[in-house]
Amino acid sequence: MRSTFQKLKSGLRKTHESVVGKIAEVFSGRTRLDDDMLEDLEEILIESDLGVDATMQLLDDLRDRASEIGEIDMHALQEVLQDEIKQLLSNGTSSDHSEQQDGLHVIMVVGVNGSGKTTSIGKLAYQYKSEGKSVLIAAADTFRAAAMEQIESWASLAGVDIIVNKKARDPASVAYDAAAAANARDVDVLIVDTAGRLHTQGNLMDELQKIHRVLGKQVENAPHEVLLVLDATTGQNAIMQARQFHKVVEIDGIILTKLDGTAKGGVVVAINRELDMPVKYIGIGEGLEDLQPFDPEQFAEALFY
Repeated sequence: MRSTFQKLKSGLRKTHESVVGKIAEVFSGRTRLDDDMLEDLEEILIESDLGVDATMQLLDDLRDRASEIGEIDMHALQEVLQDEIKQLLSNGTSSDHSEQQDGLHVIMVVGVNGSGKTTSIGKLAYQYKSEGKSVLIAAADTFRAAAMEQIESWASLAGVDIIVNKKARDPASVAYDAAAAANARDVDVLIVDTAGRLHTQGNLMDELQKIHRVLGKQVENAPHEVLLVLDATTGQNAIMQARQFHKVVEIDGIILTKLDGTAKGGVVVAINRELDMPVKYIGIGEGLEDLQPFDPEQFAEALFY
């Protein structure tokens, strides 16, 4: 079985080829970072969805480091970029389950349709179960006809229990019942699915607030985490979604999916730089084990080597 790092490298292959391959072309036959080369690097980094702010900071830092080093080869350039990106990504990112409080831990998962929300819930449930925790999923997406069948399928794959009420119209009532069941069964982790609503749908966004309130009535301080699922292939649009969701419910962290399907994996850097929300997990494949806790150092290394 491939190591976690090898899976990450494979998942970032498209971004690696796009970024490192283009940088190698720009650097070919040159030993100094002149203005023309910096302009070319700026274009490459912005095209990879690093975002303007992060790109400008990277280039400023690169100028400073290059002036210290003098002549610079391709290997040294990659090492500098890797180190600088690692520093940019070290923004309180943590998905260490050991940090969670004793007793029932409630996670509310939000995001738009097509972002990979349902699959991420299944993979997250599997991860917790693999750590020896008891897990219950609440199928509180009553808005979309096929949603309950999909989440039931993923719960079965992960080998965890699920609370489903196919007659319920109010998603908050499902969340409430699931929290009550989790308490009664002495469950370790409750993961609450929500409708894959567009951030522009005001009435559906209001439902998120209601679910949030209802969970707090059943479990003290719940939800303890609100995780937003974003699709990496949507690039800068993902950042706009995050800002809109954060206005409705306070987001504690990001699950960034489909990194294996894009050459613009630099959006991880943009999210950390432009939003006050750490990336906690990244999706790099379709398998149950392909949702990884986000590690800035490993990410930077896998991106460049």
